Amino acid sequence: MNNISLIKEIIKRRKLIWDLSKADFKKRFVGSYFGMVWMFVQPVVTVMIYFCIFQLGFKSVPPVPGIPYVLWLVPGIVPWFFFSEALNTITNCLQEYHYLVKKVVFQVEVLPVIKLISSLMVHAFFVLIMIVMALCYGKTPMATWIQVIYYTFAASMLALALGYFTSAVNVFFKDMAQIVSICLQFGMWMVPIMYQESMFADVPAVLTVLKFNPFYYVVAGYRDSILTGNWFFERPTMTLYFWGVTLVLLFLGIRVFRKLRPHFSDVL
Repeated sequence: MNNISLIKEIIKRRKLIWDLSKADFKKRFVGSYFGMVWMFVQPVVTVMIYFCIFQLGFKSVPPVPGIPYVLWLVPGIVPWFFFSEALNTITNCLQEYHYLVKKVVFQVEVLPVIKLISSLMVHAFFVLIMIVMALCYGKTPMATWIQVIYYTFAASMLALALGYFTSAVNVFFKDMAQIVSICLQFGMWMVPIMYQESMFADVPAVLTVLKFNPFYYVVAGYRDSILTGNWFFERPTMTLYFWGVTLVLLFLGIRVFRKLRPHFSDVL
């Protein structure tokens, strides 16, 4: 199955993928007394902790004049929550759906897509909260807010590109899931989410390294969309770099997935 046929397969089985994605979303809260409330607790607590540390503790100066620190923080951390959850769940998807992997007629290539869509459902709630928060702080709605859809798609493709590789390897090397989790914890600090990159203005090499991280483009894009009103085509070099890296990773990820696929059912 090449990349084009994979896209055709996703389109052909879109109803099945959508139904399985909804079932996966609902399954998270089965047996939980508070249900969907838990979906918001950890991210909200995380935001409050960072707010207390950086705004109240360190008295951080708002990176964007006239915009409170917490309003600057949220458009950076919301896409990271989504990316982190999507990559973690995609990495473990083949083990979780091992009974489908063993079915000859089932195209296992769609399992990472199912996990991605399930994570997107959660992300939609946080995007809504982000917009409501911006309105509560007196931000005037801008046309660029719709651009969040584009940057969400960009984050989705990056998560899927990495996820095809990590999910395939995780079948044979169970430590991959732990490695991904640790890398995400470390990776969060390799993107200017809690801090402004201008603090490294005297060290140009650090700024260059930060911008080499593809996710920098997504975080900057969310803030451009919600806070400053800049469009993605105002960052042409970064846009070309991001999609170049992401498409190469996606090609390599699918290639590894396809190469290891014949052995999945034997190991699982």
